[in-house]
Parts: sequence; structure tokens; C-alpha cells
Amino acid sequence: MTDSTAAPRVLVRTEGALGRLTLNRPEAINALDLGMIELLTQALEAWRDDTDVQIVLIDGEGERGMCAGGDVRGLHAQIVAGRADETAEFFRAEYALNAMIAEYSKPVVSLADGITMGGGIGLSGHAAIRIVTERSKLAMPETRIGFTPDVGGTWLLGQAPGRFGEYFGLTGGTMNGADAVLLGFADHFVPSDRLDALREALAYRADPTGPAEIVLLFDETPDPSELPASRAWIDEAFSADSVAEIVARLQEQGTADATATAELLESLAPTGLAVTLDAVREARALPNLRAALEGEYRRVMWFVTRHPDLVEGIRAQLVDKDRNPKWNPASIADLAPDAGAEARDFVPDRPLF
Repeated sequence: MTDSTAAPRVLVRTEGALGRLTLNRPEAINALDLGMIELLTQALEAWRDDTDVQIVLIDGEGERGMCAGGDVRGLHAQIVAGRADETAEFFRAEYALNAMIAEYSKPVVSLADGITMGGGIGLSGHAAIRIVTERSKLAMPETRIGFTPDVGGTWLLGQAPGRFGEYFGLTGGTMNGADAVLLGFADHFVPSDRLDALREALAYRADPTGPAEIVLLFDETPDPSELPASRAWIDEAFSADSVAEIVARLQEQGTADATATAELLESLAPTGLAVTLDAVREARALPNLRAALEGEYRRVMWFVTRHPDLVEGIRAQLVDKDRNPKWNPASIADLAPDAGAEARDFVPDRPLF
């Protein structure tokens, strides 16, 4: 930022026993850039041994959402300018922050109120106590731009019940608050009009039993998720071995939901779908988040340095906005038998950890 008087993009302060980190870029639904990631990391490092800070809270400024994801326009500019080293620096810093949140020595509470997608999931989904509201809209929508879920999204998707991980990973579909709790992306549902009272309680009513008991005072049972009613057809289709077979099974089912899902998949980047299917299934068998982040980093840097679909997807959706991407290959039928192998086996110039 060139204006030295402008507000920082992350608000860092303490209130009572609470260390508060608020993403402060509401005009972009708090989309993350490298500077914001560095500010978050520095604050967490500083508070690690600060005995006055007992709990950390991460939320976002504004009414629209916690965080819409990473700054993909900036990512596009870096790649087309040949600055892949800067792109690698961003992802390395972001993934290190995701791991830090998951492994932090003090309880981290996240408020995924409103839109929380992509990089926002990386901040909210690995916290010790994850809160959603009636306004929450969670998603890993990377396949919509020819990409693949990252920031530990494959780890969360891989742990979801049945084949919901494959379904939400490939379609980029949106979860409401009840869905997020059901799928393991959140722990508690708190109405948005109670968040201010919750923040105050965490700051000034914390006790040795920890913040989880305080959150329970504000937790309510949301209207039930509608996802269980869809589990049978989702499990049947998304347990198939390949993207092509998933689409074939959806078409065979012939229901409105299955047909619409097949049509959606056929409109997305075939390579991104294949890489995502492979990544979610790999993550399901991995021992921890760090291992999943390493798998994501290999795939992400393969897209950045070896495959055109990421640049093309961002161009079509966010730069030129013609909504007419030219994928490579163009159709799911043209995918190689193990289309995810090249990204899975890619070795970045620098290791993630």
C-alpha cells in the first residue's frame, strides 16, 4: 500500500485475554494478499509466548464475509509476467500460516460469518474452534477457475462423510452453516446477532476450562442440513474411479440433481477436475494436515509453472469476464487415463516445509 495513512489490511489488537486478528479489506471481501498473510503470521508468532493472550480470534471486517479467498487477480498477473517465484512465495507463506493455525499452542477461534471460501477456509477450517452462522457460505471453488483446492482444503474434504469430499471438491459447491458443521468444516453454529456478545465473553469471561465452554453458551442448533437426503446418489456417483465415470454415473441416474451436476462438471476444466479428484483421495489416506499441504503445493506449482488452465480460468472468469474459457484438454473424454499423475508427481524447485 502506498498510502501510509490507510488502515492496515489486518487489524491486530488485544482485548482482555483475547488476541484479535481481523481481516480488514472489506471492499474485496477480505481477499488475502502476501502482506496480510505476513501480518497474521507475525501476530501469531508474537502471541505464542505472551502470557496475557490466552485465546486468539480470527474474523473479517464488513458484512459480506470473513474472506473470499486469495487475490487471484494478483496471482494471474504474477504468472503471466513470469514471476512464478513470487507466486511460490505467496503459497509457501500461506500454507505455513495454515499449519501454524492448526498447530498453535493456544486455542484459535475462527468466525466464518458470511462468505468464507478458498483461502478463507485455510484460516477458518484449521482453527481449534470453528464457528459459522446463518449467513455463512463456505466453499472450495477452485475448479471454477481451472484450479484445484488448496490451503488444506483437500484434508478437510477428505475427512468429510461418504463422498461429499469429492462432490464439493469437484463442483466447488457452497455449504451453509449447517452443512459446514455436518461435513467437518465447522464445529458450532452461532447466530450472527450474538457474535459481538461472544467476542466480549471470550475476551473477558475466559476461564481455565477454555473457550469451548464459553462458545457453547452461544451455540444454537441450526435448521437441519439437507445434504443427508442427497448422500445416496452422491456416494454412488462420486465413488467412481475417474471423472468420466462420475459423469457417466450421474447421467445414468437421470434425476434432476444428478443431471445438473453432470452438466456442471462438463462445463469445468477437465484437468482441474482430474487433479482435484486425485488430491482429495490422496489426502484421505494421509496422516495429517502438513502432508496434505505438501500434496497441494506440488499440484498448485504444477499449475503455475506447467499447465495453462489456471491462467485461462482466471482470465475468463475475472479478467476478461467472457465466461468462455478454452480448457486443455477441452473435454473430460479427452483426459489421459491417469490425468492427475503429472501434478501429483511434480517436484517444486523449493520444498514447502
